[in-house]
Amino acid sequence: MSLDKVFEALASSPRRQILAYLNEGELTTSELAQRFGMTAPAISRHLSVLENADLVRSERRGSYVYYSLNAEHLANTLTGYAFELCPVARPLKRESKARHRKT
Repeated sequence: MSLDKVFEALASSPRRQILAYLNEGELTTSELAQRFGMTAPAISRHLSVLENADLVRSERRGSYVYYSLNAEHLANTLTGYAFELCPVARPLKRESKARHRKT
């Protein structure tokens, strides 16, 4: 998964708000549109970007599509990014790689 896609998805305030709503539980496009006062197609475009970045999942149930947060991917992506930037993490990653090669 491209880190660029994740940051592109997070760059939009409405998309961050969608993630906050989905953090509380799954919602349909219509339910999200009502909360934002946006049209369903506008929300669908935001959800498409979030889904393309693997930050949300969708599941069709009957005539509705329910969206939920892919929290594990978001946490792993942001943690990995933070470790790349963190000067303390670099030596730990090198040590971990060296130990992995020995086994």
